[in-house]
Amino acid sequence: AVIAHVVASGAGFVEDLDESFKENRKDDIWLVDFYAPWCGHCKKLEPVWNEVGLEMRNMGSPVKVGKMDATSFSSIASEFGVRGYPTIKLLKGDLAYNYRGPRTKDDIIEFANRVAGPLIRPLPSQHMFEHVQKRHRVLFVYVGGESPLKEKYIEVASELIVYTYFFSASEDVLPEYVTLPELPAVMVFKDGTYFVYDEYEDGDLSSWINRERFQGYLHVDGFTLYELGDTGKLVAIAVIDDKNSSVEHTRLKSIIQEVARDYRDHFHRDFQFGHMDGNDYINSLLMDDLTIPTIVVLNTSNQQYFLPDRHIESTEDMVQFINNILDGTAEAQGGDGLLQRIKRIVYDAKSTIVSVFKSSPLLGCFLFGLPLGVISIMCYGICTADTEGEVFEHEGAKKESGDRELTDEGSEEEQEEEKNGRYTELSDGELKQKDVMEKKKD
Repeated sequence: AVIAHVVASGAGFVEDLDESFKENRKDDIWLVDFYAPWCGHCKKLEPVWNEVGLEMRNMGSPVKVGKMDATSFSSIASEFGVRGYPTIKLLKGDLAYNYRGPRTKDDIIEFANRVAGPLIRPLPSQHMFEHVQKRHRVLFVYVGGESPLKEKYIEVASELIVYTYFFSASEDVLPEYVTLPELPAVMVFKDGTYFVYDEYEDGDLSSWINRERFQGYLHVDGFTLYELGDTGKLVAIAVIDDKNSSVEHTRLKSIIQEVARDYRDHFHRDFQFGHMDGNDYINSLLMDDLTIPTIVVLNTSNQQYFLPDRHIESTEDMVQFINNILDGTAEAQGGDGLLQRIKRIVYDAKSTIVSVFKSSPLLGCFLFGLPLGVISIMCYGICTADTEGEVFEHEGAKKESGDRELTDEGSEEEQEEEKNGRYTELSDGELKQKDVMEKKKD
């Protein structure tokens, strides 16, 4: 009852937007849910969205929360690039930022506060630096004055602020253990240490930040794996059961953690490390049943994957497996070829049918049994109709042929009568001719 009251109260802080929204929003910052009334995901998001509206109002945020029926105002939705439902966007000036995170109240509010604020947030003191570092597991910092690197940093921040925060600081604000080879510099603090961006080794700044915005070791789920696809890295995962405390499960997880920590300089540009609880999601990706605990390396860019050809017993075994992948000696499985796509379609169809029957056998029988029954009856009717038609057609042809013979030749009696008649006609003619000749003689 309390939750229902909060949700109902929050609904009053979510504005229903119409066609006037485009002209009236002016300089306001809006967090908008573009939805469709018939969409099940949209209905599931609605109570969460009401909580977001209530929380944003209570904290005094400058961000206004609204929702728009994208089916009724399709032209406005199309102008903002809405392609599916629900779509969450933060509209700030002429920019529209897409939200791609989990649809929870805290995650959505964190996104809104991050994007609505300044692109680059200054850290004026060591105390502030330490406070921010405790709050953020990954922290990007620009150090130095005005420079082309700072301009590039601001440009990248405008693109990637949907994922992470960007800060700036002077050199004397940094912790004492930090040493910089030169200024200006861009740094990332994570995994208990820091790394400095090197244009010659790390390439484009945007690509480097996109790769480094994750910790070296992660608890991987479906959403995280989707996000990791943008980094272009291979993902080495220990597939285990978190509830299973056996030696084998714990050992594989520890091996991945050790490689991520101790071999970062060797593999961090090409690999992301982590573990996944359970094999349900990974089975759907690989279209295979993996026995856990196990280790798999995923290439999210082309849907290939690698499985070790022997049991991973130690960190050295894992390092050797990774090196085999890098030098091309490890066999790649899966992929996005034509046969693999066909296999994916069949697998998805099979999985859907099985899941429906498991969750509701009666519904499964109705959804799949009824259409199959109708199709079977139609096929039977078509086949039966063709067979009867052929028989009828054959008999009709025989009858027509017989009639044609009777018509052309007649019965034996009719032929005999016709023959006698012809003889009779000829005899009468001869008699007449004879009478004429006798008259001429007279």
